[in-house]
Amino acid sequence: MLKDTHAFAVKGTTVNRAANMSRATKASRATNASRTIHIHRASLGLLLSALMLGGLNVSAQAQDSPTQSAQTQDTQVQGAATTSNPDQQAAAQVLDLLNQYSSDADWDKYFALYRKDGIFIGTDASERWGMAEFEHYSRPTKGWRYDLTERHLIQHGDVILFDELLNSPAYGVSRGTGTLIKTDGNWKIAQYHLSFPIPNEIAKQITAEIKAANKQ
Repeated sequence: MLKDTHAFAVKGTTVNRAANMSRATKASRATNASRTIHIHRASLGLLLSALMLGGLNVSAQAQDSPTQSAQTQDTQVQGAATTSNPDQQAAAQVLDLLNQYSSDADWDKYFALYRKDGIFIGTDASERWGMAEFEHYSRPTKGWRYDLTERHLIQHGDVILFDELLNSPAYGVSRGTGTLIKTDGNWKIAQYHLSFPIPNEIAKQITAEIKAANKQ
């Protein structure tokens, strides 16, 4: 009986130790799990903070960097609008005055807007005139009217390229293209080319008529 009792006591001790070890293991695992959760929460917090800071940096960069559309607006003038560039404003004013003076047949002011070596290219293939020839053609007339509908300006230092769509009571949609050069501090027209845009749908018909007219 003593042996059995001893054996039972040993077994009981073994069971108790095993139970205690099991409880300790569970407690350790719970502690480790809690620590893991805290670590994960801390990592998640750091990750969220980094993302938020990154978002703020991207937003700040987007606000600080000029967009392509803003740059495009700086080099375009629609209708009577002007740009923020003083040179382009001055050049646009020269072109506006050109249309005004030609409508008023104010030839002194009109030709003062051109360089002395300026060139005017008219709608006829033969019309490539220097200022003397152009004045000889223009001064006997009562002028011509072209109203601005759209204009684009591209600046390269002291040179500005332009193209504009115009509306003429006599001819309808017209186009002017050319170059202005800063001369003695003022923008002067170095070349102006007037043309009549032809819709693609009737281009062959119109060019056929032009060919026939040239043969006569």
